[in-house]
Amino acid sequence: DDNITLVLSETPFYAESGGQVGDTGVLVSEFETIEVIDTKKENNLPIHITKKLPEHLEAPMMACVDTDKRAACAANHSATHLLDAALREVLGEHVEQKGSLVTPDSLRFDFSHFQKVTDEEIRKVEHIVNAKIRANIPLKEYRNIPIEEAKELGAIALFGEKYGETVRVVSMGDFSKEFCGGTHVANTGDIVVFKIISESGVAAGVRRIEALTGDNVFAYYKKEEEELEAAAKAAKATPATLVEKI
Repeated sequence: DDNITLVLSETPFYAESGGQVGDTGVLVSEFETIEVIDTKKENNLPIHITKKLPEHLEAPMMACVDTDKRAACAANHSATHLLDAALREVLGEHVEQKGSLVTPDSLRFDFSHFQKVTDEEIRKVEHIVNAKIRANIPLKEYRNIPIEEAKELGAIALFGEKYGETVRVVSMGDFSKEFCGGTHVANTGDIVVFKIISESGVAAGVRRIEALTGDNVFAYYKKEEEELEAAAKAAKATPATLVEKI
């Protein structure tokens, strides 16, 4: 297609992997500014996708990541780890990650479970995750540690995933320890708030949870409030008396 792929000698851009989308931003030189619309990984190299080729390939460039998008992705990725641990606590140790998607707008988490997660279980999971967010737990990162040492720490590895001799472990207190290469918040309080918006089945023995964090939760509640008020108005009632009126 019309896209250009650029490889830099070094880069702060996160390349899409582990379910987390790639960074966007700009490459700036004294001659021009090039927009980076996505970052992928090929042959273990971060590939920066742009719409144009820099005119001066030899010029030094400053690589600037879209920090708002990065922060939103980090909040959703850390929330995914907390969700995983909370599901194990509420549903049981059989819960195992089967897939995930982390974007700036939301998170999606697929996991092994043999039946629908009840409304009460959903509320318990939400309560646990939000309690860990309010606890403002600092994130601890172990970089390039031997894989056996990581397992001794109690870190959870993804089933079927191939790991090298050394790995990165992301830990949030004693609650969550996982093998991970993604971006994360400095402490859980940066997530602000967590809300599950759907739970469904995607395959035999696999359930899917979709959830929001931070400002996206407040936007979700605002939309719900507006719909409730519109429904009450249509029924010539107030939100408090709507059910009774129906």
